[in-house]
Amino acid sequence: MDKNTLTGMLLMAAVIFGFMWLQKPSEAEMAERQRQIDSIAAVQQQQQRRDVAAGNVDTLSNDEMTHLMSVLQNLPADNAVINNEGVMLKLEGGDIAGTVTVGDTTVQWSEVAAATSANPAVHNLAVQAVQRALDMYAKNGSFAAALTGSEQTVTLENDSLKVEISSKGAVISRATLKGYKTYKSPQLVLFDKGDNDYSFTLSNNTQRFETKNFYFTPKQLNDSTVVMNLDLEGGAQWGLKYTLVPGSYMVRMEMVQQGMNRIIPLNINLVDLDWHQKISRHEFGKTFEERNSGIYYKFAGKGGEVKNTSESGNDEKEIKEKLKWVSAKNQFFSTVLITDSVFSTAQLTSRATESGQPDYENYLKDVTVHTMVPYSSDKPVPASFYFYLGPNRYHMLSSYDKFSPKEDLNLTRLIPLGWKLFRWINTGIIIPVFDWLGKFMSNYGLIILVLTIIIKVVLSPLTYKTYISQAKMRILAPDIAAINEKYPNQEDAIKKQQKTMELYRQAGASPFGGCLPMLLQMPILIAMFTFFPSSIELRGQSFLWANDLSAPDKIVEWSTHIPFISSTFGNHISLFCLLMTVTNIAYTYITTKSQAQSQSMPGMKWMMYLMPLMFLVFFNNYASGLSYYYFISLLITILQTYSCRLFVTEDKVRATMAANAAKPKKKSKWMQRLEEAQKMQQQQQRQQAGRSAGKRRR
Repeated sequence: MDKNTLTGMLLMAAVIFGFMWLQKPSEAEMAERQRQIDSIAAVQQQQQRRDVAAGNVDTLSNDEMTHLMSVLQNLPADNAVINNEGVMLKLEGGDIAGTVTVGDTTVQWSEVAAATSANPAVHNLAVQAVQRALDMYAKNGSFAAALTGSEQTVTLENDSLKVEISSKGAVISRATLKGYKTYKSPQLVLFDKGDNDYSFTLSNNTQRFETKNFYFTPKQLNDSTVVMNLDLEGGAQWGLKYTLVPGSYMVRMEMVQQGMNRIIPLNINLVDLDWHQKISRHEFGKTFEERNSGIYYKFAGKGGEVKNTSESGNDEKEIKEKLKWVSAKNQFFSTVLITDSVFSTAQLTSRATESGQPDYENYLKDVTVHTMVPYSSDKPVPASFYFYLGPNRYHMLSSYDKFSPKEDLNLTRLIPLGWKLFRWINTGIIIPVFDWLGKFMSNYGLIILVLTIIIKVVLSPLTYKTYISQAKMRILAPDIAAINEKYPNQEDAIKKQQKTMELYRQAGASPFGGCLPMLLQMPILIAMFTFFPSSIELRGQSFLWANDLSAPDKIVEWSTHIPFISSTFGNHISLFCLLMTVTNIAYTYITTKSQAQSQSMPGMKWMMYLMPLMFLVFFNNYASGLSYYYFISLLITILQTYSCRLFVTEDKVRATMAANAAKPKKKSKWMQRLEEAQKMQQQQQRQQAGRSAGKRRR
């Protein structure tokens, strides 16, 4: 093609597009056309109502009758029935027979095909139902024969998991976890029929085929493998192959096909995937279980983060990055869909069940996922996945990284164990010790007791330092009071601070000496706060009066709600939480008695007593195992405090302080900088006072 030819073609294209642009109707013209279309539709509706009133009825055209006969003749011989939205038609002796159900009324085919009817309104609705069925068959082209069939269920089972796979849509319709139960059932059904649906949408240049609409033919290869297959025109086949991995909660799902390039062009490289699940309730405490449910997802790649939708309410997210897996996650159980390749973008929606809805008591959230996966119509296995249908157990989830050799799946992130530092404490210390104790003891109440004792013993040096610091501050309290009396004026504040710091330095004491050991213990306390509510090992384990250490140990319940705090406190009293509160108040009393009281902050004392009551409101709805741990921990702390008083007397502390005072003290760099800053401040004050006096003399 030479330059002149190319220039001519470009000019012609410019003329054509310019003409099209000039001929483009204005907004007013488009509005007028829409008004005309609406008017025609309104006239047609009026005419239809007049026809019904006059007894006139709709009828199928000759083309529609020909199409209907063609559809029935091309259906599989073993299931030659149209079954769609109340339409049940088949061939009998070469003629069409069957019924069409409209609402509560069933109309025989002979009446639908007739030109007259005693009930024109119902007749017309029946004709429209047949027309919609024909339209669906026309849209599904090569897949049309699979729109009818009978639903069958195939069961795959191992020692851990039982799954039921429906031939309608080729989906896992029910999953039962062995060895677990719910608060009201002896078996735990992760999801039941109708609660878990997913569908692939294949498309060519003119049509879209949703697999949820088709009846598949099951072919069970062995006890752990089944292929759900569709036989299509021209010998093409498409299906889903399921394999239950022995001894695990994993189900392998592979997209299998043959000759699909005759139906789906090679330029189609993505397939839509829509997944919907109603997350079932399994625990007695619905409020707390709902707070720990939602959609979790991992970004693709070795460093891919795991994030989640809001667990406290409704949420929508549009993910533009590639994902490795998505999960409908419960407090203790999850359904995770893991792809061997990637999910290309995703739209996630999570909706909490609302009070008053029929399924409010049985479900936590309604979640949907729309995403896409790579596809090629000429590959025998264009896409493959794993379904994890099981408990959120740390070591088990960690072991499943082997199913993804190229990158860690990080499924353990389904367990909320706190931020990085707290998670490291839980995964590196608490969980290994907890599991080690489980090898020797079967009662988890005793395991928590021993674990608490171990933690308190390890932290005892810090507890001892805290007590010594408090004792020193209590002994120095009279001396501090004397300094305050000696320098009562504001202009002596620097001098008073110098004397106070000198006293602390001589005694080897610090007002912050008790704070640092307590701060060092805080990560352990926070780590335990995240560990106990997430530990599935405690689920269903009883101890003393608590029937389930993963749920509140309710001793009193009521039906009314307390204003402002009902959502947090609940409508019950938990005994372990109450014991923790009483013990906390007792510990606060002991602590305040052993500390030097500040006259400048008298309200601080009442604030310290208010904190245990706030903890009562906050922890009342939490796992009883957590309250039991804090209760035992506080009791041991009180015992440690009294033990320190027995072995560390005030006379010993005074002797130690006297010895420290007698030793030559080398000022630290921090003290040197502090004194230099104080001297500069004093010099500035003297200069300012001199300038003020000079102004008064003038």
